[in-house]
Amino acid sequence: MQNDLSYISVQNQRQGFPKHFHETFCISLIRKGVENIELEDRSVYTEAGSISITNPCELHANPMVDKDAVVNFDTIYISNDLVKYLLKGEAGLFDNRQVRDMQLNNLFAALIRQLRSETLTNDDAILRSFLQQLYHHSRKADTLQYAAFREGQFSEIIGYIEQHLDDKIELEALAKIAMLNKYGFVKKFKAVTGLTPMNYVLMRKVFAAKEQITRTTDLTGLAYNYQFADLPHFSHTFKKYVGVSPNDFKKQQR
Repeated sequence: MQNDLSYISVQNQRQGFPKHFHETFCISLIRKGVENIELEDRSVYTEAGSISITNPCELHANPMVDKDAVVNFDTIYISNDLVKYLLKGEAGLFDNRQVRDMQLNNLFAALIRQLRSETLTNDDAILRSFLQQLYHHSRKADTLQYAAFREGQFSEIIGYIEQHLDDKIELEALAKIAMLNKYGFVKKFKAVTGLTPMNYVLMRKVFAAKEQITRTTDLTGLAYNYQFADLPHFSHTFKKYVGVSPNDFKKQQR
């Protein structure tokens, strides 16, 4: 179930997130401050007391509103497969990214409590009710469109990266697979994905490592497994993309 449904709680976030994406729906309840989601065509500002949504494989950044801003939020990550299962085959992209509804907020809070107490199941009535009401508020597209990096032109590159996340991945090796010089490859890769190849690799390493973390994980060993220079380098990069340090994330795990 961890791969289909997980959560994170962040307190006093003062640093923005660079461009990245999640392979799941990312549904957040903003508890303090203002969240900024910077999409390709617009910025979405979500105030405390509202729920924000980003779609799977949607490239976005989360810059801070200003240098003194602080944001507290809880986020649920839920896979498209689980959404389809709970909604009996109905799933799609959210068009409206902000929902303000106290009943939904209460259901969201109940979900977080159950996730923390390890009592939430894939068939939980509260989870199904939450998604049904959330979709009622937000018009959705008929089909899920994945980010352009999934197209055939880069499938071999992406496949190589996924198979070698625990190796040291060199830019030259990726460019060679694409049969381009490294400068042309960087330009073309960024045009398709919105990220440089090495930022994409770092992001994927962080999210792959995140899936491995339990309450008993040796974080230093995990950092070396994914070819980070040391634990501080891993912690800095992890917090950059996830919002909390790997040690704080570890403490939140079941």
